[in-house]
Order: sequence, then structure tokens, then C-alpha cells
Amino acid sequence: MDVHHIDSEYLRTRRRITVLRPRFRGPAAPDEPPAVLYMNDGQNLFDPARAFAGNTWRVTETVNRLVEKRRIPPLIVVGIDHGEVQRAREYLPTDDERNPFARRPMGRQYVEFVTREVIPFVEQTYQVSRRTSARGFGGSSYGAVAALLTVLERPGTFGRLLLESPSLYVGRRLLLRKARRAPRWPARVYLGVGTQETSKSDINRETVDNVRALESILQHAGLGPKRLKLVVEEGATHSEGAWAGRLSDALTFLFGR
Repeated sequence: MDVHHIDSEYLRTRRRITVLRPRFRGPAAPDEPPAVLYMNDGQNLFDPARAFAGNTWRVTETVNRLVEKRRIPPLIVVGIDHGEVQRAREYLPTDDERNPFARRPMGRQYVEFVTREVIPFVEQTYQVSRRTSARGFGGSSYGAVAALLTVLERPGTFGRLLLESPSLYVGRRLLLRKARRAPRWPARVYLGVGTQETSKSDINRETVDNVRALESILQHAGLGPKRLKLVVEEGATHSEGAWAGRLSDALTFLFGR
């Protein structure tokens, strides 16, 4: 695992990224360079010492297991650290009236950071595939909003999209409105959500309903079952543990042979 720091012109700060390199098995390396999955909230992906409440997505264990079982080809995962107290501002394209820390949003600057700074750095530093179909983006909660916004703002950049428990209510469902006008979608999209995301039943229903609304938009855009998968997990919460539990199926659907 490699750690780098990128001086961002768009975020006006220095940001850490963590790169999980694929574990190759067998007599020879694969003929094609590996795909890359970029993920938000990098602190919560690999290391319990850095993760929220010590819980991670268990990315290293899951990716290595899937590669060893040949369920997915070798995959590089790039964890992009969030901005700590600036997290909400950086990930959102609009204010969130439910969160006092989500004022003066920088979501569009974050799109530029990912597409103009992070991706070029990774593709210049590592021998990876530069095909759109081999480039994915994912996140959870606000991080899922940032990933979805990037796909909407920069169509054709990513061929795989992983959204867990997306906060689609922000801006009075702004991203759902934008999604209806999207000219192009990634080749495969995975949506995951739990039925007990919060302690409030009305918000739980709203969260699931919004994800189903996004599913409907994607289906209307022509994404059938080979390109789109929705998992609504009964009783699952808004937590790293829930997202880790669904990660194996998500990666297999998005990158599986």
C-alpha cells in the first residue's frame, strides 16, 4: 500500500491518497493493466487506526480475496481522504439544511480535483488501464453524492459507479433532477442502501425511496440488469460495517469477469 500527498489547486490544500496495489496470483501477470477504483472517505477504507470508530470497509481483505478467487481481475483502489471538518463542503454541490457544517459548498471544485488532479497523478505514477470502462468511482453518504456529481458533471470519465447510502435528499433532491438530464451513464452502476439508515422511520423511508427513484431514472435511461444493480438490505444501518458487508457483491458486479 502506497501513500501520496497531492497539492490541490482546486481545493487549495494538500490531500492524502492511499493506493492499494493489486495482488497478482498465477504464473504470469495479466495481459492488460489493472482497472482502478477511486473511492471517497479514504480514511475509512483500509486502516482501523484511521477509520471512523475504528471500522473500515475492509477493502484490502475483500479485494485480495476476490482477486485470488478470480471473481474480479486485479484491481487498484485509490482512497481519497476527506477534508475532515471540510468534508461536507467539499462533497456537496449545494447546502444541506440538515447540516450546519455544509455551508458554502465546494462540490464542483471537488469534481475538478478528482478528474484533473487525482486521476492524472495516478495514471502517470502507476501502470494502469486508461480505458473509461476500467475506471470506477465510489463512495457512501456524502461521498456517494460526490461520486454521483462527478459522473454527472464529467460524463465519460468513469465506466463504473458504486453508490452506498447516498444522501440524495440534499438540495431538495438536486442530484435526482440532474440525473434525469444526464446524457450518458457508466457501463455499470451499483446502488446499495439499508432500511435502518437512521433512527427515524420517516428518514429511512425517504432514503430508500430516493435510491429507488435513482434506480428508476437509470432504468429509464436504458440500464438493464446487466448494467444496474440495486441492493436494499433489510435492517442495515448507515455504517462502514454495512458498506463493508455489501462490498464483495458490489465489486463482483462492477468489475467481475
